Amino acid sequence: MNGKKILFVSSELVPYLPENEVSLMSYEAPRMVNSNGGQIRIFMPRFGNINERRHQLHEVIRLSGMNLVINDMDMPLIIKVASIPKERIQVYFIDNEEYFKRKATFTNEEGALFPDNDERAIFFAKGVVETVKKLNWSPDIIHVHGWMASLVPLYLKQYYADEPLFADSKIVTSVYGSGFDGELDAELHKKIAFDGIAEEQINVLQSPDYNNLLKVAVDFSDAVILAAEEIPEELQQYISNLQKPVLPYVSIQEFEEAYANFYNTEVLK
Repeated sequence: MNGKKILFVSSELVPYLPENEVSLMSYEAPRMVNSNGGQIRIFMPRFGNINERRHQLHEVIRLSGMNLVINDMDMPLIIKVASIPKERIQVYFIDNEEYFKRKATFTNEEGALFPDNDERAIFFAKGVVETVKKLNWSPDIIHVHGWMASLVPLYLKQYYADEPLFADSKIVTSVYGSGFDGELDAELHKKIAFDGIAEEQINVLQSPDYNNLLKVAVDFSDAVILAAEEIPEELQQYISNLQKPVLPYVSIQEFEEAYANFYNTEVLK
């Protein structure tokens, strides 16, 4: 991985959010690349239940200040950063008062999905790409973790298709077990189409459940990692029919060599 630049985009990340299969691997994979001489950037949403004082988040004024258009609404983009001290890893947080101030991640106290999770996902995807453009940092690999990051491959390959910074970037999506029950807002595909993305590219999102979000993510990725032992049968079947590299599940105790080899021999070939 020496000298390779890898952008990690994740819904969740320890130590900022509780440990689960997504948040833990979203930490371990960058740590592995970092310790093997690669250059990394990590992006995640700045959910309101992240303790800004404890983790010493601070706003980066030079990166903040632009507005992103989400379904014909101007939404201000705020960028914050923090460091994971023992690893010397810097994390960028995508923030917006409307979307991320509430003291929870994806669901309310009753466990119901927030009705604007679809727009939060669009905002996160665009916010990551716009910030990386401002950093003028051209990644060799963009590795996506977690369902709220699942629109990143679509936007990179469609909305930002002519952006030279990402012309040679390869996209990898890690697929985990079921991310949420139910569906996001039924208008999601129309909100994406508002950005000039052809509806036939996202027909499956007329039923915006977890499986269909991940189908779109892997469709627009260059390679796929099965990051959980138990993945929905429908998704497994879909991925098995893809004509692109797929890394079978490897436990977190043994992933380092497998991921490094996959990056080097399958993704960057």
